[in-house]
Amino acid sequence: MRQRRPGVGMTGFASLPPVTPAEPARDELEVLQEIHGVLAGKRFALLTGAGLSTDSGIPDYRGPGAAPRAPMTYQEFIGSPDNRQRYWARNHIGWSHLRRADPNDGHTAVARMEQRGLLTGLITQNVDRLHEDAGSRNVVDLHGRFDRVVCLACGRSYSRTLLAGVLEELNPGFLDAALAGGVVEAAPDADATVEDEALISEFVVANCPACGGTLKPDFVYFGENVPKDRVERSYAMVDSAGALLVAGSSLTVMSGLRFVRHAVKQGKEVVIINRGQTRGDDLATIKLEAGVSESLTWLEAELPAL
Repeated sequence: MRQRRPGVGMTGFASLPPVTPAEPARDELEVLQEIHGVLAGKRFALLTGAGLSTDSGIPDYRGPGAAPRAPMTYQEFIGSPDNRQRYWARNHIGWSHLRRADPNDGHTAVARMEQRGLLTGLITQNVDRLHEDAGSRNVVDLHGRFDRVVCLACGRSYSRTLLAGVLEELNPGFLDAALAGGVVEAAPDADATVEDEALISEFVVANCPACGGTLKPDFVYFGENVPKDRVERSYAMVDSAGALLVAGSSLTVMSGLRFVRHAVKQGKEVVIINRGQTRGDDLATIKLEAGVSESLTWLEAELPAL
C-alpha cells in the first residue's frame, strides 16, 4: 500500500495545498468494494479524526510518521500562569498556520455524502472546522472548535481571529522571531512545538476584555470532559444509523471509541478506515489501512443516493 504523507512542519505562514487523492491501489480497491457492500442502501453515521486533515497540511497526533508529543492537559493549563503563557505563545504560532488550511477532497466527499442523504450525521474529533468549510451542516464538533475562545470566569466567547489581533499588539514581532528560529511543528489543536524558550518567556498573555479572566481555546483539552449535549447528539446519530464509518481516527481516547462500542452493542456494522492500528480494530466489521481522503472520495462516488 502507498505510504501516507509524513507530518508537516512549517517554516512560514503559507499552508500546504490540499492533496488530490489518487486512485486506490488494487488491494485497497478490493476492501473498498467490501465496504461498499456494507454501506450501500444504508444511512450511516460518520466519525472523523485527525487523519482526515493531514492532506490539508495539518499533522496528526498518532498516525505513522507523527512526531511524539504530549499536549497540555486542562489541569496544567488552569493550574499555572507559566503554563498558560507557554500555551498561548505556542498557540499563537500554530493558529497562524492552521487558519490557512483548506478542506481537502475527503472533506468535500463527506459534504457530498450529506447532501445525497447518505449520513445520519457527522461526528468529528477535529477542531479545525474544515468540515464546515467544505459544506457539511449536520456536524457535532465533539472536541470543540479552534476558531473561538472562551473566558473561564464570565463565560463570554470571542473570535480567535479577534484574539490574534490583540496578541499581535501585545507581542509585536513575536511571530517573525519565532519562525526565524527554525522549523516549528504545528499540531491539530493549533498548538506548536517551539525551541526558543527565551522567546516564550517574554510572551504577553491576553485576558478577557470584559472581566480580566482567563481565556481558553473553546475546545476540549486532555483531562477535560466533552460537554454532555454533544455526546447525546452524537449517540442519536449512531442510534438512527444502519452502520458506523470511522475515518482517520486511532480511537485512542474514549470520546471517540465509545461510539464504536455503542454501535457494536446495537448490532450495527462498524467500518474503520485509518492508517495504522486503532483501539477499535477488534470491533470492526471491516478495517482498511489506506488514505482517508481517497477512500472517502471513492465511496462517495460509488454509493447510491438515498
